[in-house]
Amino acid sequence: MQELQTDILIAGAGLGGVAGALAALKLGKRVILTEETDWIGGQLTSQGVPPDENPWIDSDQTGCNASYRALRERIRTYYRRNYPLVDSVRDDPRLNPGAGNVSPLCHEPRVALAALEEMLAPYRSTGQLTLLLRHRPVAAESEGDRVRAVTFHAGDTGAPVVIHAPFVLDATELGDLLPLANVEHVIGAESQTQTGELHALPGAPDPLDQQAISWCFVLDYLPDADHTIARPADYTFWRDYKPDFWPDKLLSWNTADPETLQPVHRPIFIDPTDALRGADLWHFRRILYRQYYPSGFAPSDLVVVNWPQIDYWLGPLVGVTEAEKQQHLHGARQLSLSMLYWMQTEAPRHDGGCGYPGLRPRGDVLGTADGLAKQAYIRESRRIQAEFTVLEQHVGVAARGNLVGAEVFADSVGIGSYRIDLHPSTSGRNYIDITNWPAQIPLGALLPQRVENLLPAGKNLGVTHITNGCYRLHPIEWGIGEAAGALAAYCLEHKLAPRQVRADARRLHDFQQLLTERLGFALAWPEHLRCVPRVKKDPIGI
Repeated sequence: MQELQTDILIAGAGLGGVAGALAALKLGKRVILTEETDWIGGQLTSQGVPPDENPWIDSDQTGCNASYRALRERIRTYYRRNYPLVDSVRDDPRLNPGAGNVSPLCHEPRVALAALEEMLAPYRSTGQLTLLLRHRPVAAESEGDRVRAVTFHAGDTGAPVVIHAPFVLDATELGDLLPLANVEHVIGAESQTQTGELHALPGAPDPLDQQAISWCFVLDYLPDADHTIARPADYTFWRDYKPDFWPDKLLSWNTADPETLQPVHRPIFIDPTDALRGADLWHFRRILYRQYYPSGFAPSDLVVVNWPQIDYWLGPLVGVTEAEKQQHLHGARQLSLSMLYWMQTEAPRHDGGCGYPGLRPRGDVLGTADGLAKQAYIRESRRIQAEFTVLEQHVGVAARGNLVGAEVFADSVGIGSYRIDLHPSTSGRNYIDITNWPAQIPLGALLPQRVENLLPAGKNLGVTHITNGCYRLHPIEWGIGEAAGALAAYCLEHKLAPRQVRADARRLHDFQQLLTERLGFALAWPEHLRCVPRVKKDPIGI
């Protein structure tokens, strides 16, 4: 058994984990960062999801922290440096490599991976950062209200590695350290009696009511070729599956509008030549646009399939046995493969007939052999029972009534703006997609009610099933993790517990000053944006 010691241990190298590591490293602390897969970056890389961001993300000083802006610029620089972009595109300061509709920065997962690794590289060279890939947390040792060590299974061997640290950050996709370390937490959907939220469950809470997961994949299209995959084992089930709350069979071009729940017809192509661009699926999450390059460089666009048809809601991943969890992960993979096979063989074509056999799965773009992403895209995690929990009443337009703007938090450690966007759930509930105000990340939502030295660094902060919907996307997950890493480093430097920082106005001000002046955090929205409700820009959620 190997034993290691560090200042700060971060389990999970998704966006929150990487951002937390960078903050702590910049403040001079030693960090061990672990990751279950062989890619860092989480939803941006191993889950294959291009960023969905607020409308002001490209503004110079608005919309995100300086480090997230630096990540975005590194991604654009990678394309300018390594790809034969046509001149008119190369010089565009707001280059969108895929010209996708979902984001001003639709790009390939491997490019984000390269940018993130580049940001961490100097600290790995000096030994200040240790990155352990293929390490999965399996146990934790606690004493009183403190976590002393976490045990990981390493690589394919499963050899145990025990890591000791005075501070531990849980940046795993599902909040895996919370049950291991006996940190009080919640799962699933709360009731209106518990939270008073307008859109919470009207009856009893349901811990097993959790958002759908999606197993994404990447396609290109070679119309004169046949890349039809083997018929998936569960294809018959998924081809015939018609949810009670859905307007058509799940494998169909007909889906539900997330806001109105009315039927929406959206095929993969209106015109695959790109002469006609409209509300089709091909342009929505496109991550490489062939016309940005010289003729012959790219035979096809590249497109991420993260569409309603691959939302898997037949069962949750937390609050169930390991066997049930694996069953649902397998089911999500089968659904995605069935969607691909349906598109290749049976889907109605834009020009008549059925099937697009030229659709080719590009697992090489995702670093896999089977065409699917390395991990399922996770929308909802376990959540700490926090000193302060963000409710719909703090951020939702309807829930706040006549109040304009989100609640102003004096203990803010970041900002974010995304709609309260909940996908269909494992209880058979349809979308909940609600207009909300640009919001802040309160420090109180990062503080467990009891445990002193474990901090959430992702979707596992103090939010509810409802408000999780607007605290789960790329820039805000980055901001949560970066705040947690900075807080751990600050507390080590000043020999404080995190709750002491929040409880003392002078210390809180000192910490917030460090965030803004040394790390380039944004803690509040400008007044002219704070009161701009986040409206839906496209009838498909992420």
